This record gives sequence, C-alpha cells and structure tokens, in this order.
Amino acid sequence: MNRLVILGAGTAGTMISNHLNKELNENEWEIYVIDERDKHYYQPGYLFLPFDIYQPEDIVKPTKEFIPDAVKFIQAKIDKVNADENYVKMQNGDIFHYDILIIATGTDIAPEETKGMKGEEWKKSVFDFYTFEGALALRNKLRNWEGGKLVVHITEMPIKCPVAPLEFAFLADSYFKHKNMRDKVEITYVTPLSGAFTKPKATAALEHLLTEKNIKIESDFAIESVDNVNKKIVDYGGKEISFDLLVTVPTNKGNDMIERSGLGDDLNYVPTNKSTLRSKEHENIFVIGDASNVPASKAGSVAHFEAEILTENIIRYINKQPLKEEFDGHANCFIETGNGKALLIDFNYTHEPVEGEFPFPGVGPLKLLKESRMNHMGKLAFRWIYWNMLLKGTHLPFVSTSMQEAGKHFN
Repeated sequence: MNRLVILGAGTAGTMISNHLNKELNENEWEIYVIDERDKHYYQPGYLFLPFDIYQPEDIVKPTKEFIPDAVKFIQAKIDKVNADENYVKMQNGDIFHYDILIIATGTDIAPEETKGMKGEEWKKSVFDFYTFEGALALRNKLRNWEGGKLVVHITEMPIKCPVAPLEFAFLADSYFKHKNMRDKVEITYVTPLSGAFTKPKATAALEHLLTEKNIKIESDFAIESVDNVNKKIVDYGGKEISFDLLVTVPTNKGNDMIERSGLGDDLNYVPTNKSTLRSKEHENIFVIGDASNVPASKAGSVAHFEAEILTENIIRYINKQPLKEEFDGHANCFIETGNGKALLIDFNYTHEPVEGEFPFPGVGPLKLLKESRMNHMGKLAFRWIYWNMLLKGTHLPFVSTSMQEAGKHFN
C-alpha cells in the first residue's frame, strides 16, 4: 500500500485531501492528514469579528467535519520531516513514512520578531487580527474604546491576505461612523510598501478610497520597534508614529517545523516551483497554500486554484508523467470598503488588477476594481461557499483556475 501524507488541515490541506480522496484508488493509496488542531477556522472571518459583523460560531467548526471519512486524520504535533528518508516524526515519537508528502502548514504571525511588539501593551493597546484570539480580544477592546489615534500597520511583506489591513481600515471608518464617533478617531494606515498595494492600478484606486474616507497613509515605513511606554512605532530611519490603539500585522512566517526540517527559507517558506507546485529540492514533496514561497498572494482563492492543479500533478507524478506547469499565480479577492460595499480584484503573476467584469466577460455580474453593493454581497456569500463547497473539493464551474483575460480592460 502506498501512502500520501498531508501536513496541515487548514484551508489548503483540507481542500487537497478532498480532491485526492476522489481521485486516488483506495486499494492502492492511503491518505493521512496530520494537524495538531481539532478546530477549523474560517480565516477571512477574522476581519469581521472585531466589528461584531461575525460571531465566533460563524468561523469555527470541528476539523474532522471536513476531512473525508476514508482519509485518516491524525491530531498530533509534528516535530520534523526527514526528507532524505521519507518520513515525518511527531513530537510524541511516532513515525509516519510516506511515498508522497504534501506540505500545507500555512503561515502564522511572529510578533516576537519586532522589538517591543509583544510587550506589556500586547492585547491592551497593541493587537493583531490575524489570529482568532487576537481578533476576539480586539472586538472586546473596540466595543468600549472611546476614540483616539488608531494606527493600522503592516510590519513587512509577504503577509497572508495582503488586502486585509486595508479592509480593516475601511471597516473601521464605517464602524466608527455607525457608532457616531468617527470625529473622535484619527485613522492612519502604515505600510512598508511605497503605496497602498503591490500593483499600480489597484494602488491608485485604493489610495483614492483612503483619501475619500479621511484615512491618512504613511508609506515606506520599515518598523524597528514598538515603544510601549510612549505608545509609538519607530522605523529604522527614526520616524515615529503615535498611537492610542495599534492594530498591527506582525511578520508572517511559515511553521517552525519547516525550520527544524531544514526545508525552508529565512521565513520558513518552502522553495517551490511556482508553476508545478513541487518542492525545488525533493521530487516527492509538493507544497500548497501559504507554506510555499511562490510569488502569489497568500490567500484562500490561491489555495483553491492550486488544489485543482496540484491534484492533476500528483496523478501525473504517480503515473510517471511530466508535471504540468499550469499554475499562473491566479488570485481574486473581495476588498471590503465599508458601508456595505466592496471592490473585487482578479490578477496573476503577470497581470495586475484592472477594471472589467467577473466571472462572465461583458456580463459580470461583479465589477472589477469598482466599489459596489453586489461585491459586498459576494464577499459575505463566500463564507457559505467556503464551508459547503471549497473545503469539500467541489469544482466551481464559473471560476477558472487560470486567470482569464476576457472581460478585463487592460488599456
């Protein structure tokens, strides 16, 4: 019996387990999924939790509910991978040999990487919203906060869901307006980038919205430390920005297990062929989702598109066929802009977000790079699609795995 082991039962790991369960012969292959967590989190919901739009029960469900019955789920902490001898060692000493390994261990925040960030003000006046615990603590803070200087901050790139900090700033503007206290809150968006986003046309549209909503932007800010006593963030050039409430996106890093295994780069991301999703160093190791170093957004839509392509490449690998170089970095993201509206962007390795219609050229009904209520409804509807279709490996016939140029206005 051959064995395929998937490390991680988050978005990417769960999706690929469902895809492969449908494709692999159960008399020839056994599939294992290993994760220390028994709960699955709808991570896009972390954005809505601080503003009381979603409640905890909307974004947390049992992990086993989404793992196929024929797949063996092992709840345990991974120590390391021995890629030369094809086994995974658990912290309890158990060993799992594999013929094929898929790494789907994701990425997490590392506030300890920045001096003072995880200091005495952590979860008092300094918060993250990239973890369930952080988003929940921030919700409790915002419910009673009386106003002041709100700083929304990105430490460094890459980060999971690169538009989420912008969405937080937009939703904060809307939230305080509805509480009739927007005049008591000064919102500043602080980024290490030279603009609001990584792509020029999207940057122009998003910076227009920041200005429209009276949100100041401080770009090219490379944070050196958080001054907890004086409530300031300080960059390497000595620039200081004061805060009463700091909502930060700390450094994002891959799982520590990647470092212990000697499989990653400086941020614990696995060097991966950006087109085939195979490890650059080990031919029977594949990587999906946030765990890889491919130059695509670390977002759920990317993991979804990768899962379909990787499934085919796993089958081709088993059959000793050449892998298809098909993943083009496709990502699409709804960007909440507050007041019941959202933007939608669709892009890949070579094409930046532009205006147009999605998913049907000339028809839509969703508009690209334009605010609309329909886009907001699409964002909210995605939660149902996530729980009931994406995690279960259901193909979405109206969304192409590769980015389509039709319907987009590139000129």
